[in-house]
Amino acid sequence: MAGRFYGDWNVGDTITHEIGRTVTETDNLLFTTMTHNPQPLHLDAEVAKESEFGQILVNGTFTFALMVGLSVGDTTLGTLVANLGYDKLTMPKPVFIGDTLRARTEVVELKDSRSRPGCGIVTFRHELFNQRGEVVCQCLRMALLKGASA
Repeated sequence: MAGRFYGDWNVGDTITHEIGRTVTETDNLLFTTMTHNPQPLHLDAEVAKESEFGQILVNGTFTFALMVGLSVGDTTLGTLVANLGYDKLTMPKPVFIGDTLRARTEVVELKDSRSRPGCGIVTFRHELFNQRGEVVCQCLRMALLKGASA
């Protein structure tokens, strides 16, 4: 399914996104080094082994980006004007290399745009789950969407 226009959404609409992703060591290593994050919990197996987790933690910013990315095809692909912001970002459980993650999205608010007639702001609640069904990341995302196809 491609993204939906503003007028196609209703509060309470919920999508369980079909695409999932198993996080690899390469994902974590590349993202962490590309963003110049020197946190040894993401890069150093020996340091991570001595932590309370006993293993490398996946970079939380990667986890957040993956959650949003998994949702785009079903929510805003081809209909997005701009992402306006993210709020209430939490990561209640850690993500480890080898975890398989899946996302779910719910529409929690709709608002007509005052500055862009014909467009509207959709507030999505994104949640990311590991293979055990535990929430590992969640946030609200405010997106300005086109009102209808041109």
